[in-house]
Amino acid sequence: MNTLELNFRQIHLDFHTSPDILEVGNDFNAEDFVQTLVKAKVNSITCFARCHHGMMYYDSKLFPELVHPNLKNRNLLKEQIEVCHKHGIRVPIYTTVMWDDYMAKNHPEWLAIDELGNPITWNKIYEPGFYRFLCVNSPYRNFLKEHVKEILDTFGDLVDGLFFDILIQTDCSCKYCQEKMKNKGYNPIHKDERIKFAADTLDDFMLDMSSYIRNFNKNCSIFYNSSHVGPAIRPRLEAHSHLELESLPSGPWGYLHFPVTMRYARNHGLDCLSHTGKFHTEWGDFHSFKNKEALEFECFHMLALNSKCLIGDQMEPNGKLSKPVYELIGSVYEQVEKKEEWCKGAKAVTDIGVFTPEEFTQMGHLELHPAILGATEMLVEAGHQFDIIDSKSDFSNYKVLILPDNIIVSKEFEEKINKYVYDGGSVLATFESGLNEDKTEFNLKGLGVKVKDKLTCDIYGNQVKGNVYERNDYADYIFPKGEIGKGLPETEHVMYIKGLEVDALPGSEVLAKVVLPFFNRTYEHFSSHRQASSSGITGYDGIVKNEKYIYFAHPIFTQYRENAPKWCKTLLINALNMLLPESILRHDGPSTMITAVNEQKKENRWVIHLLNYLPLRRCKNIDTIEDIIPLYNIKISIKLLENLKDIQLVPEKEELKYEVKDGRVEFVVPKVNGHQMISINYK
Repeated sequence: MNTLELNFRQIHLDFHTSPDILEVGNDFNAEDFVQTLVKAKVNSITCFARCHHGMMYYDSKLFPELVHPNLKNRNLLKEQIEVCHKHGIRVPIYTTVMWDDYMAKNHPEWLAIDELGNPITWNKIYEPGFYRFLCVNSPYRNFLKEHVKEILDTFGDLVDGLFFDILIQTDCSCKYCQEKMKNKGYNPIHKDERIKFAADTLDDFMLDMSSYIRNFNKNCSIFYNSSHVGPAIRPRLEAHSHLELESLPSGPWGYLHFPVTMRYARNHGLDCLSHTGKFHTEWGDFHSFKNKEALEFECFHMLALNSKCLIGDQMEPNGKLSKPVYELIGSVYEQVEKKEEWCKGAKAVTDIGVFTPEEFTQMGHLELHPAILGATEMLVEAGHQFDIIDSKSDFSNYKVLILPDNIIVSKEFEEKINKYVYDGGSVLATFESGLNEDKTEFNLKGLGVKVKDKLTCDIYGNQVKGNVYERNDYADYIFPKGEIGKGLPETEHVMYIKGLEVDALPGSEVLAKVVLPFFNRTYEHFSSHRQASSSGITGYDGIVKNEKYIYFAHPIFTQYRENAPKWCKTLLINALNMLLPESILRHDGPSTMITAVNEQKKENRWVIHLLNYLPLRRCKNIDTIEDIIPLYNIKISIKLLENLKDIQLVPEKEELKYEVKDGRVEFVVPKVNGHQMISINYK
């Protein structure tokens, strides 16, 4: 297992600089550069060897034509590294892979090509942008190896690490890919075959490049950036020394991308680093400033979820760092530095493993399935501690497994779940989770349900289960009673998305029935503006319990992401209370409060993180944070630890009173002003 331990306070210093800009780097001063970083408490900074324009920022002997034509100081990168090393600052080296404007223009034969024969690009010819994709199966790969070898030769022991950017799965049909597909047994005329090959291409490139690098440098860090970390990382994991999560909440990622991705990434045995940016919008937003409160939340959230911090910036073409930007960064990193002692080597303490649908569904680049987004929202709001996992994960770490909405279960997967349940675990599944690949019957027999012979269809004969309709055309109702309905009135509650119509098998307990509307909304019969009201007639079984399994027929996680009905969250919490009566942590704070429980085994302590920041949509496209609203007197209850010594607010080191009740420890946190850590120390 890789033992690389990353620094906590990092910068990713973009330097994508057009060859049309003059006097590039003219104002760079090494001492001024490093003192700006030192004052901002930065201890690692990624600097550029080559950018998306295809320009180089070191004195290349192999490719002198690629050195930026207006770069005054051809030793810019070397001077950045040398002066940073004098002050103990790490400097990984950046280069681009699939975007390079110079190569795209001068070597069009290396471009990735779609099935129509057109270059694959995110911008048109007459639109600004360097977003034409190069194919790493073309001779371009040879250029990349020569370029990387030159970096390793030129900088030698100065190379702390290599950061390769833009490794995005691309459905390429260039002649090199066609030949390679045929040699590997893929049929290139089928899109699904090309998609599998595209994933294999990234695996092959990363493993090949890392093996090549290790011939010359055994110790430098290596990371390949795809802007997302998910189950696709598994076959290429050994190519990486660590994981970096690009997740600027003001960009296409949003505030939910990071907690979903980090809860998955942290389970692979590699140190993790998460990217946000100082930008108000995203990369390349010059002379902009993120609200300090937002930057604090983003960095403290990283610490809470076991990640090191990275803030993205872009150096101005003249080679100077913006002093006000680094005053902003320093105001946050000064706080991070004080908190690090309670974050080093910390591992998450969790009850629940949530399967990501990403393993089973095809989504677009950076697009996360609504079920995993809804599940994350609900569980965070309820204060549960959980990881996000896949079918290859170790299930034994969890008391409950959640299969949200669309988790297909193969026979092999079923056997693994059955063993987990036999060993004492519990399972909560929803909607189509547990079905076979054809979605015709349940492979996961323990759910105790079967699919009805006839499913509701629309007037065109298409099944309506799981579909979102603007006016809730096929909505029905759940009627919760007893333990599953705790906190809800005993009456119908609308379920806007039609569930999978199932019958409970003999021996299963029906916790809630579905109540049908008078009729489904069609042109032939409709009532009012949306779904028809309850007919009072029961239909299929809505929530079913079978020993250690609970099954919801409706896609409650997707539905929560769609329109956040609180009753769906209440039903989920009640079901989890039945499967998990003693959760790690409970609190009486608002649903806006994020909680995380970590353990530092060497220090004999648990560390609890409480965060209360409220991202708001203040404009059309961006959620941001501008104000901190403190919380007071938050009551916390955790499982009793053996040999409990004391409880402290940290980094303040103020001791808190506590009492032990019914095998749990209870204490009150007097104030949460954005972020508060609590150290639970044991002997």
